[in-house]
Amino acid sequence: MADCVRVPLLLLLLSVSASLRPAAGQNNGGAAKIAAKPEMAQNPAAGAPGPAAANPAAPERSPGGGGGASLPRRRSTGWKLAEEAVCRDDLIRLCPKHSWNNNLAVLECLQDKKEETEIAAECNHLLWNYKLNLTTDPKFESVAVEVCKTTISEANGYVFLSVVPLVECFLTSHSLCLLSVLAQLLTRTILLLLTAARRFLSIKECAAEELGKGYLVSCLVDHRSNISDYQCNQYITKMTSIIFSDYRLICGFMDKCHDDINVLHCGSISTGEKDVHSQGEVIACLEKGLVREAEEQVGAHPIKEECKKSIMRVAELSSDDFHLDRYLYFACREDRERFCESTLAGEGRVYKCLFNHKFEEAMSERCREALTTRQKLIAQDYKVSYSLAKACKSDLRKYRCSADSNMPRAREARLSYLLLCLESAVHRGRVVSGECQGEMMDYRRMLMEDFSLSPEIVLHCRSEIEGHCSGLHRKGRTLHCLMRVGRGDMGAIDANCQRALQTLIQEADPGADYRIDRALNEACESVIQTACKHIRNGDPMILSCLMEHLYTEKMVEDCEHRLLELQYFIARDWKLDPILYRKCQGDASRLCHTHGWNETNEMMPPGAIFSCLYRHAYRSVEQGRRLSRDCKVEVQRILHQRALDVKLDPELQRRCMTDLGKWCSEKTEAGQELECLQDHLEDLVSDCRDVVGNLTELESEDIQIEALLMRACEPVIQAHCHEVSDNQIDTGDLMECLVQNKHQKEMNEKCAVGVTHFQLIQIKDFRFSYKFKTACKEDVLKLCPNIKKKVDVVICLSTTVRNDTLQDAKEQRVSVKCRKQLRVEEVEMSEDIRLEPELYDSCKQDINKLCQNVAFGNAQVIECLKENKRHLAPRCHQRIFKLQEVEMVDPELDYQLMRVCKHMIRRFCTESEGKNVLQCLKQNKNSELMDPKCKQMITKRQITQNTDYRLNPVLRKACKADIPKFCQPILNKATADSELEGQVISCLKLKYADQRLSPDCEDQIRVILQESALDYRLDPQLQIHCTQEISRLCPEEAAAQEQTGQVEECLKVNLLKIKQEGCKKEVLNMLKESKADIFVDPVLHTACALDIKHQCAAIPPGKGRQMSCLMEALQDKRVRLQPECKKRLQDRIDMWSYAAKVAPAEGFSDLAMQVMTSPSKNYILTVIGAGVALLFLMGLLCGRFTKRVTQELKDR
Repeated sequence: MADCVRVPLLLLLLSVSASLRPAAGQNNGGAAKIAAKPEMAQNPAAGAPGPAAANPAAPERSPGGGGGASLPRRRSTGWKLAEEAVCRDDLIRLCPKHSWNNNLAVLECLQDKKEETEIAAECNHLLWNYKLNLTTDPKFESVAVEVCKTTISEANGYVFLSVVPLVECFLTSHSLCLLSVLAQLLTRTILLLLTAARRFLSIKECAAEELGKGYLVSCLVDHRSNISDYQCNQYITKMTSIIFSDYRLICGFMDKCHDDINVLHCGSISTGEKDVHSQGEVIACLEKGLVREAEEQVGAHPIKEECKKSIMRVAELSSDDFHLDRYLYFACREDRERFCESTLAGEGRVYKCLFNHKFEEAMSERCREALTTRQKLIAQDYKVSYSLAKACKSDLRKYRCSADSNMPRAREARLSYLLLCLESAVHRGRVVSGECQGEMMDYRRMLMEDFSLSPEIVLHCRSEIEGHCSGLHRKGRTLHCLMRVGRGDMGAIDANCQRALQTLIQEADPGADYRIDRALNEACESVIQTACKHIRNGDPMILSCLMEHLYTEKMVEDCEHRLLELQYFIARDWKLDPILYRKCQGDASRLCHTHGWNETNEMMPPGAIFSCLYRHAYRSVEQGRRLSRDCKVEVQRILHQRALDVKLDPELQRRCMTDLGKWCSEKTEAGQELECLQDHLEDLVSDCRDVVGNLTELESEDIQIEALLMRACEPVIQAHCHEVSDNQIDTGDLMECLVQNKHQKEMNEKCAVGVTHFQLIQIKDFRFSYKFKTACKEDVLKLCPNIKKKVDVVICLSTTVRNDTLQDAKEQRVSVKCRKQLRVEEVEMSEDIRLEPELYDSCKQDINKLCQNVAFGNAQVIECLKENKRHLAPRCHQRIFKLQEVEMVDPELDYQLMRVCKHMIRRFCTESEGKNVLQCLKQNKNSELMDPKCKQMITKRQITQNTDYRLNPVLRKACKADIPKFCQPILNKATADSELEGQVISCLKLKYADQRLSPDCEDQIRVILQESALDYRLDPQLQIHCTQEISRLCPEEAAAQEQTGQVEECLKVNLLKIKQEGCKKEVLNMLKESKADIFVDPVLHTACALDIKHQCAAIPPGKGRQMSCLMEALQDKRVRLQPECKKRLQDRIDMWSYAAKVAPAEGFSDLAMQVMTSPSKNYILTVIGAGVALLFLMGLLCGRFTKRVTQELKDR
């Protein structure tokens, strides 16, 4: 115990002597002494006697309790360690010759040898006794006076008065005397020390330390940087290294930690006399025990609180010079030479250098273990890091990071608390010194590199580490493996482990600087150099840049994984995105009622805050309380990032965990999981359906949130939609533009698929179409309540508009803005059969059977079904017929027609209303400027119209009275949803030939006759009955690309060869119809066009007048017709004659027509007139044939 009491006192004397100036009476003597003995200045310890000489009566001691080397008893002030025989061989072998005259240099050289076999046991024992006696010898004070003469104050005299009785007691070894004198000296020294400290060093903190515990000396050692004199400072530094060479020289340590040393078996490290200075391993053993306790390892022993404080205090005092941590020094001495040879010792520089190289392959395992232990102590108390504590001292005080009275001091000292506190200050825009920020970054990087520095991770993630991440501990790989487990990519994770990971990410804050995450930095270095080289190194926007290039060609797989693992945790705390936090802090406080947080917690969960922000991001001006412009930009940026991966949206993942596993377990590609959830929207549980619906509704307003879709659609956006894409507020314009340009040449497959998918999602709920919802919300609530599906809402509103139009309502019930948007929605729905679910479901089997190779979109599948209409199942056939009926009434809904004839409509029909577009195109069909593809499409629509009068709205209106009058039997046999195959139109054609139709109906039938005369395909009945005959008799004419009536002419010429009665009848009907109007016979009209102009110009067309004119001209020998016209007319006369024989007149009208068109018309008319005249004359001459009736009979 006497040794322990002696050590702190003499250390105090050492420090006081280093801080005081010699008294006036001693100055000259001291100066003379140095002048007389110049080696004193060079060797400040040269005057210290050998261990035995200092106390002749004292027995020789060794730390191990055994005997030691016999030392020569010298009292010369020039005694040197180099002169001792027991150490001479070791000195010559291990220490440079220039250090032999300096005892402290020799001591430092010999005690720093790594292996115990390097120094003889007797020499070890000599060194120990020398160190012990050196710190207790009063003559040492005189040396300190000489060395620190520029720092010593005028109070030096008090010290010398106190030293005299101390030396007397020391020489007599009288313990009571010694204790008494020590007590007096201790009191006076402390007073003198505090005065000197306050007066010269300004070390106010030391005054607060508990007295008599050895802490005051430690405080002075800790503040030795305030000593300006170089020699004095170096002297104290050397003495500090002597104190820390053995835990037994640190007063109070042995008493406080004795029991813990025994329980932890740390004392077994001692090898007794062989290796005295290995006692530094005892402290290392206790430090490891402290770490095990913090990590709650199995079998960990709870260390007493007093010992804990002593351990941490020792670690703190050894934080500036790694020589003071004896275990680490010996463990890392070679590594220091290898990695940090040029690093100057002091201020923790060597520690930091070794920390930076901890995971290098060349680093020894023992050094790595020692460094890890020290890092774990730093994690428990930031003061164990000299550089961090020094750099951030003023900032900690400035931002009151130790002022929380509700928090235990132990927690305030934790590195995590310091980082969180100062990081919050930085995020809020406060000024933190650059030196402190640099230190913080080093230790944040340290936490990310080695998971074991976080006790919570070690404690709560043990099973995850053992099960998934063993052997990956270097350079942050284990931590990223745990983060991958936390994402759910490798199975379930314990909730406590998840929270520990989130806490660690908060502490390290890699979102502020990606370089903190070494694993991410190394994985993404190539991507950053190519894709993000325009951004300043270390800027927070680097992470956003990497996210923008996620799933692109520039992204590498390893970087992709590391990035998503980190972003998963950043997405769960909005404060971890420094740009978002800085731009939106005010908005969060104003709109989300967040209170000023105290750097460690918050009233509202971070996820709820971001949800609040994005709800306000898309509010209209009328709704009020909108986000600031800068904040909205950042919220949109985060939403764009979250759209890349469903796991980056915490709310979505939490509510949809079950549904993701149930419906989307096989959807592993980027963006597929969200699409899958949207596809199964009706099948999702309520909570998941709500969050997916809200997100989809948000996407409809700002489709740019869909980053993958925007990336795929970049070419078409630049070519056709750049104006709307540049708008800060989207409001659905961009998606509408993409839909309209979905079939442009710039549109690639990925973009087309994405746009179509969004269209398919929109039909599930009208709210998913932002523009439609905005324009028609009130109309839907009023006219279509309780209807949710968009397609049903569109049908409901469209039906309302159509009924109001047909009934000539004074006021439309659907608003103008809604009608306008309704038109857009109807056109979009006509583009893809899948956008009309009822039609698609009805025709799915037919599509698979008849159109399996036809791609969806561009209305191609619908067109395929139309072309194969006769082969469709009844249910699908009915749906297609209804669709065609709607399209014929409103051709703008005919997507294929409007697409193919887009340019022709602009050329010919700019002034036509939408409902008259097809009529306009038909009128200009044979124009030389007509596009062939459009002409072909018009022909298809004419064929469709001629299959049923209901598909020709103009004809239906014109013949409204004629159809039931003449064709009622046909109507009686018809069904509502099936075509009449042209029967009604054929009926009207015959009545046209009889000249019995109303003028309006006659005009429309004439047009149909003229069109079908040029193209046999426009006559459904002719096609039905004459398909085989055409193939047999007229194959070349039917194969012609341009139909000009040649097939009809061929059938007329080959009338006698036609075998099928149905076909023969149709050809005879054509001949009959041609008598009514020459325009119905295009071949004859073409051949006789010049003759009509010359001979029949004054005769109006119709009712067979021009045909009669040509017949008369043919009979008139004075008129010379064109040879071709004459030949065609003669052929027609022969055909009509044969037709009269084959098909006799069915009524008087047919008979009259045959007479009027007969070549012997004049003869027949003459005979008929003569007969009538004869009957008249007979009546006049012969009287009546009937019996006269009397008046009486009439009156009965």
